[in-house]
Amino acid sequence: MNVIFESENINYIRPSLDLVPEYLEMVNDIENVAKFIGDRKDPYTEDEERKYIQDRMDNNATMFSMLEKKTGKFIGNIEFFNRSIDSSEWGIVITASMQNKGYGKEALLRSVEYGFNELGLSRIFLIVFANNPRAIHVYEQCGFKEFDRNDVDVFMEIEKGT
Repeated sequence: MNVIFESENINYIRPSLDLVPEYLEMVNDIENVAKFIGDRKDPYTEDEERKYIQDRMDNNATMFSMLEKKTGKFIGNIEFFNRSIDSSEWGIVITASMQNKGYGKEALLRSVEYGFNELGLSRIFLIVFANNPRAIHVYEQCGFKEFDRNDVDVFMEIEKGT
């Protein structure tokens, strides 16, 4: 396991085909996870997930799997995507069993720092479903500001130095 960066309770590693079973369990959890990351109704197959992860690895995506330092247990993934020179969209997904433990906030704060300091970004933005007030609250606590909204989504951003 090659730790790329870390925070108090989390090691951030590159995605791995070894974690495909954990990824699948997470993204196919309709009730607790999937409803907040998209509108796909059919479960992902192992082959689809393997191809997706292999693509992320082959393209050196700025995607990181999070592992709990104490136990090595899989927490979820974060990713910087739709990157331009100094701006990137950010996303997070956390397994149901690891939610409500503070990992989301810790990961958000640390990955924003990583994006600004290591990736050279000056702006990080995200899109969150409007019906996910818990996530919106965490993003606001971490300094993100709403800059647009529609019936489905809330668009939020943070700029370096704010």
